[in-house]
Amino acid sequence: MAVARNKRGELLERIVFLFSFLLFTFYLASLFPFAFASAQDYSKFLHTSSKHSSLGCNDCHRRSDNSARPNFPGHKACTGCHLTQFTTPNIPMCSICHENVNGNDPPRKAFPDRFKESFNMKFDHAQHLTGAARPKSGCVSCHSGNLRRGAALSIPVGISAHNGCYTCHTPNAQANGRDLASCGVCHETKSYSRTPATSIAYNYAFRHADHTTRQRLDCNDCHNATRGLPQKRQVSSPRPQEHFPSGNNTCATCHSGRRAFGGDLDFKACRRCHTGSSFRIG
Repeated sequence: MAVARNKRGELLERIVFLFSFLLFTFYLASLFPFAFASAQDYSKFLHTSSKHSSLGCNDCHRRSDNSARPNFPGHKACTGCHLTQFTTPNIPMCSICHENVNGNDPPRKAFPDRFKESFNMKFDHAQHLTGAARPKSGCVSCHSGNLRRGAALSIPVGISAHNGCYTCHTPNAQANGRDLASCGVCHETKSYSRTPATSIAYNYAFRHADHTTRQRLDCNDCHNATRGLPQKRQVSSPRPQEHFPSGNNTCATCHSGRRAFGGDLDFKACRRCHTGSSFRIG
């Protein structure tokens, strides 16, 4: 019993000591905030820091025009938290936005084209194919160029991609009271995996340029867009069902003569077309 009481007493003493130490540390930090903050690196800015990530995009980035390139925020966006650093000499924070610190209005750096942080792009194809959200020219408003012998279509990327988006997402744009203009509508500080233009479907002798309005075809004739799916799976491919039309058009919808799948439409005779040694049924 005596041994147990001694152990409890030692544990209680340790708890009291630890609590007193933490309380004293917080007290010193309140008296000398700069002494504790000086250990932080103020030569770079991170959106992912605990404090910055809690702020809204509009707290720093305010769009005054429809320019594709954002602007650095003004001092008021920073001094709310960093007044001590702004009024202390030899703090490198100014070098984040300014080329030097000479004069009352030092020259500002150009907004960068590339970032050390990753900003994931969120885009819902299904939402942009109906109603007022649909671009005037449809899919080709964003996917205009041909890649990989015309099988794949170009994907907007980089700051210049804003030019297409800002056609509708103008400064102060809203939809049913929801903000459509700020960075967070499309971006978040997460890793970004670009939709590939090297899919196995592009290895076939197919060209989008040969399947346009001249053939009375539209993107929606072959592709479906589904809400809520990951970026790479939002737009369906007709390849898995190319032999058996169901719902949307497939290759067999138009290519139904002898040159394509045979005049008798005997699609079960796979060996008529697939003669390679690597082809397996089932």
